[in-house]
Amino acid sequence: MKLRTLAIVILCLGFAGSALCAPEPLAIPSVSVGLGKATKPGDVAVVLQIFFLMTVLSLAPGILIMTTSFTRIVVVLSFLRNALGTQQAPSNQIIIGLALFLTFFVMSPVWQQINRDALQPYKSQTISQEEAVKRAIAPVRKFMFSQARENDIALFVNISKMPRPKNADDIPTLTLIPAFMISELRTAFQIGFLIYIPFLVVDMVVASVLMSMGMMMLPPVMISLPFKILLFVLVDGWSLIVGSLVKSFG
Repeated sequence: MKLRTLAIVILCLGFAGSALCAPEPLAIPSVSVGLGKATKPGDVAVVLQIFFLMTVLSLAPGILIMTTSFTRIVVVLSFLRNALGTQQAPSNQIIIGLALFLTFFVMSPVWQQINRDALQPYKSQTISQEEAVKRAIAPVRKFMFSQARENDIALFVNISKMPRPKNADDIPTLTLIPAFMISELRTAFQIGFLIYIPFLVVDMVVASVLMSMGMMMLPPVMISLPFKILLFVLVDGWSLIVGSLVKSFG
């Protein structure tokens, strides 16, 4: 009887100790978003600047494609893969990655000028924000003008029904960007046509040989693919394509 009473006391003490030593429940922080009254105009200006920055960051991939050499490079590399007939080799990730780093290489003088003339003076507070934006746009516009055709620029000037510009400074950036993209696509298709010619010759030769041998059921693509890859490797095709692409922006 005494042992039973002692066991009950020990169990009660154990439960009480576990209750006393139990950790407190973890407090989960709450997050709330609200609108309050601004005490000074500077508070509103900071919020608007943050909102503008987030908008620019969300549009950064589109800006990179529309105002740089990325469009021409990625289209030409896609034409090269189709001309070789290698399906997904190289993959889309490799093509986009190569086009991206080639874009960084081609656009590095422009971005260095933006950093030197606009970003660093603005960080040192020697120029205003409006002046920094103006200086940053100038080298990008110069690059686009050097690559855009006059016919494409005139096309969008006529579509916008704006007065005849006296010089390049009178052409708005929103008019210059689509003209630049159309010119880049045209140049990329011209380069793609030249890329297709030697591989088309290989396909025609292989198809003619197979027909003369009576092997009409054998797909010519299966036989011509190794020869096209061998031809591309022997002439050092990657160096030729990449070198021609980079030099085309000179």
